[in-house]
Amino acid sequence: MVCLRKLMSFLFFVMLRLLLSSSLVVASSTSLAVQGREYISVCIMSKTLERYQRCCFTPQDNSLERETQNWYQEVTKLKAKYETLQRTQRHLLGEDLGPLNVKELQNLEKQLEGALALARQRKTQIMIEQMEDLRKKERELGDLNKQLKIKLEAEGQNLKTIQGLWSSGAVAETSNFPLHPSHPHPMDCDHEPVLQIGYHNFVQAEGSSVPKSMAGETNFIHGWVI
Repeated sequence: MVCLRKLMSFLFFVMLRLLLSSSLVVASSTSLAVQGREYISVCIMSKTLERYQRCCFTPQDNSLERETQNWYQEVTKLKAKYETLQRTQRHLLGEDLGPLNVKELQNLEKQLEGALALARQRKTQIMIEQMEDLRKKERELGDLNKQLKIKLEAEGQNLKTIQGLWSSGAVAETSNFPLHPSHPHPMDCDHEPVLQIGYHNFVQAEGSSVPKSMAGETNFIHGWVI
């Protein structure tokens, strides 16, 4: 692109030279006054072309040097800014406070108070968000607890119903098939027949102190002897 621009400038310069040469030839046949005016204009045009050529075709050393100088200044500014930020960071950490005056210390104190207020505000916001999350989880657990309680009550009701049906079925079976005791009633033992061989019934007299067992034995012995 730069080469094309230079080529076009060179062609434009050549064309202007040719026009100037032709104007000088034409000026030779005119009067002296007109020839003087055209000569002056041709000289001015020639100087303009030379200056244009000098600007277009001279090496770009000056622009490169200018660009280098600009970059150097930019790097210097960035370095100074970096050093300032490092110094401010040390001051915020409580380091290198000796060279500071009262005003600088007051400014530093204001900065620290502002940073502390922002930190506390952020901490409070985080704690509020965590509390909201815990409340949400508590509500979810409460709902789950209610559901489990309802389910447990339903299961208990079903269990009671099953036990009631089981008890009613057992009672019905008992009424249809009565159970007989395997042992006789204790009172039946008094009515069992007693084997008595050859003895007469002994009637105990009123007021007698002989026990019933002894009376039975006496009748038994008496009958045996007979």
